[in-house]
Amino acid sequence: MQLIDPNHPAYRALWVRVLIVAVCFGWTGVEALWGDPFWAVLAAGAGAYAAYVLLWSYKPADPNVEKAAVEEKTAEPAETQDAPKNDA
Repeated sequence: MQLIDPNHPAYRALWVRVLIVAVCFGWTGVEALWGDPFWAVLAAGAGAYAAYVLLWSYKPADPNVEKAAVEEKTAEPAETQDAPKNDA
């Protein structure tokens, strides 16, 4: 089960992926300083998972495939031949 979809356009920029990992580990430090080891371990686990998915195993999408998908989405749909005609 994948919790983070690395192919989402929001994760395309490197600074976004690094910021997510930094916030998770930063929150780990906050929880450790406040004396809550359970939440510190939970935040560290989230940071480790985010680092693995967003930094270590991240493979950027092929820009040619992505461009074709965007062009296909923005193209006007052709009229279908199966549509009923109103002759009355």
